[in-house]
Amino acid sequence: MAAALAAALCATLAGCSSTGGKRAEERAAAGVAAGGKSVVNTPRWTFAMVTHSGDGDTFWDIVQQGAEQAAAKDNVKFLYSHHDEAQQQAQLVRSAIDKKVDGLIVTLAKPDAMKDVVARAVKAGIPVITVNSGSAESKKFGAITHVGQDETIAGQAVGEELNKRGRKKALCVLHEQGNVGHEQRCDGARETFDGTMKNLYVEGTNMPEVQSSIEAQLQSDPGIDTVVTLGAPFAATAVKAKEQAGSKAEIDTFDLNAKVAQSLEAGDLGFAVDQQPYLQGYEAVDLLWLNRYNADVLGGGRPVLTGPQIITEKDAGALREYTKRGTR
Repeated sequence: MAAALAAALCATLAGCSSTGGKRAEERAAAGVAAGGKSVVNTPRWTFAMVTHSGDGDTFWDIVQQGAEQAAAKDNVKFLYSHHDEAQQQAQLVRSAIDKKVDGLIVTLAKPDAMKDVVARAVKAGIPVITVNSGSAESKKFGAITHVGQDETIAGQAVGEELNKRGRKKALCVLHEQGNVGHEQRCDGARETFDGTMKNLYVEGTNMPEVQSSIEAQLQSDPGIDTVVTLGAPFAATAVKAKEQAGSKAEIDTFDLNAKVAQSLEAGDLGFAVDQQPYLQGYEAVDLLWLNRYNADVLGGGRPVLTGPQIITEKDAGALREYTKRGTR
């Protein structure tokens, strides 16, 4: 067992070198992760991940891939479900608890709706790790740790980068109202940005509306020299809005995927903030396994940060291979 644990930890570190539940199930069934073979002989525990993702979000495909590969290595049965409505997400967590899963991974984009169900899981003796959103509430809710980036710190990094680029007037586009992490990103950027920043709230499930809203802002205020989007899929939409508005504003974004990497290389985007979603999924599963096996808690209960990392044109080429395979 000691040798198996050492091998698992080694594999974890190797993973560190590097935005549909149906896709997750198909990949797991195909045994893509770790060649479909576990490297440990611990019991076959069942871990569930329940996120606030909507349908078709590439960010969460990357999170899932990391989680699946860690699960295969750790001899874990991995269950994934998601819903972008907070009450529905909470109901999915209740279902996982009722299945008596051995570990639970949840996002806290809308923490008030998740507080009671997380408490229920903890009361049932199910170890909980929060991931991606909710670092401020994680410990209070009883989770053993949080894996992700601190959204305020990430926002502050954006403000500092905008200062370096000499930007003066920015638009921060929030695509999911009520998501505390999104508010923290824009607020953090505003704290460190020497210029002025305005929030623009849009309906993220309606891309034509997102484009027209950004376009209208750029047309009405030619002084806007930067648009910051909070998710990779919205960066391309902002680029289109800029072109239609005849604006010279720089488009920057949170999160990285293959399309963003290509746009960075082409000069269509100024920079991206990478929070390493693959690492969030991988480490969440791995840390649950370590907790079940060895009562380990990484970070002393404090958040385990996976970002932010500012990615620019000069970095994008080196990451192209990883974005194409879906791990960055």
